[in-house]
Amino acid sequence: MSGAAGGDKRKEIEEEPGLGLQGNGQPPTKKPRNKKGKSGRYVPPPRKKNPGISFSHQHFRETQYYFENGLRKVFPYYFDFQTYCKGRWVGKTLREVFSSEFRVEPMEYYTQAAEAGRIRLNEEPADLNTVLKNNDFMRNTVHRHEPPVTAQPMEILTQNQEVVVVDKPASIPVHPCGRFRHNTIIFILGKEHGLTELHTIHRLDRLASGVLMFARTLEMSKKMDQQVRERQVQKEYVCRVQGEFPDGEITCEEPILIISYKVGVCRVDPSGKPCRTLFQKLSYNGTSSVVRCFPYTGRTHQIRVHLQYLGHPIVNDPVYNTEAWGPQRGKEGKVDKSNDELLKALVDVHRFKESLDLLDLPEEEHHCTMERGSIENTERSILPLNSQTEGTIDVKSEVAEEQVEKAADDKSVEVTKSTASELEEKPIVVKDTLCGECKLVRKDPSAKDLVMYLHALHYKGLDWEYSSMLPKWAAANWRED
Repeated sequence: MSGAAGGDKRKEIEEEPGLGLQGNGQPPTKKPRNKKGKSGRYVPPPRKKNPGISFSHQHFRETQYYFENGLRKVFPYYFDFQTYCKGRWVGKTLREVFSSEFRVEPMEYYTQAAEAGRIRLNEEPADLNTVLKNNDFMRNTVHRHEPPVTAQPMEILTQNQEVVVVDKPASIPVHPCGRFRHNTIIFILGKEHGLTELHTIHRLDRLASGVLMFARTLEMSKKMDQQVRERQVQKEYVCRVQGEFPDGEITCEEPILIISYKVGVCRVDPSGKPCRTLFQKLSYNGTSSVVRCFPYTGRTHQIRVHLQYLGHPIVNDPVYNTEAWGPQRGKEGKVDKSNDELLKALVDVHRFKESLDLLDLPEEEHHCTMERGSIENTERSILPLNSQTEGTIDVKSEVAEEQVEKAADDKSVEVTKSTASELEEKPIVVKDTLCGECKLVRKDPSAKDLVMYLHALHYKGLDWEYSSMLPKWAAANWRED
């Protein structure tokens, strides 16, 4: 259960992509009665899911951050994906479910994971030949790796008893989604600033930056959410677009259709939802223009899609300004591809550039670049590290102690000393030989790769108003290196 075809990014991160998971709540703990079903196998009744949106210190302690080459990185960590049996799985074996619906790893991996006790059914080691029944509770322990994000500090613009407002750096997702969990605004605020129990009011694209608001009480959350839904919130963005943008006020009202929730791609389409964006040019430096954007509706990627339609896509937009859209790059909605062909072309473009992390893809798409083969014949250790501390965990931390305990009874986990500085306590390295990511060295993204020139500059409601500073790239005389 380390991934499946087709994830819904709107669900919590505890939910394994595409599986309708139940979150990281505790599984049933009551002792089973001496009562068996027709198949002779007892299945405990499900426990109700705990309500709430909060992540706790237990979640924050799963791993730690380290900083390298201007990037915030996360030490790989063990994580439990959990789910109750879906209706369409009833009557099938675990092996059939893994082979038909899970594409992150080859079947050989799941066989070895089951043998190592990583896959559990109703909290017992799972036999992949077990026929699933309604209410079966499944747990899969995986060794999780997160992509790096910018190490740029996050400025807190306002903090009081009702709201927290930050200037979000580019590249960091707002909340756990896809491959991101600890490298998210929610987790960074909780782990580094002690700000928990936050309610998300609105979201920004991962590669965008700017004003991001959270409510600290349910009452405030409802109040601000109502203002957003009733379009009582004025939003102003700034971006840098390709070419010389027209003078005056330009309004785009083309309907937008989401063509893939899984990849996160939209296009102008008559069957899409109505929307409206007003644009005003601020400056032109001879190659690109700085443009103010006023979205009157809140459709997914609205500003980016409307700018693409107008023939002035954001300069470094990794989705809407690529050759995948054709020679005109989607201008006036002209794309000579079906939706499926377009999605494939987008993935192919970034796979060729080794920049798949710039697309918000589910995990299985990132594993497609791995060469499949016998796990036993694959190198059984992490490739050379880029620094003395990379891939290590402080031996004093509770995180490390928990991982060592897990390693003690699992022969697929190697625990070794690292060659860290003699001036500090030597950390330990936990290397998981079943983990495909541990066998890869992914190239770090550059600072330019982690910034899209789209910034939320100003948000104003009925009785509140928050602004951030203009980014450097929005200066009239700015030129790209």
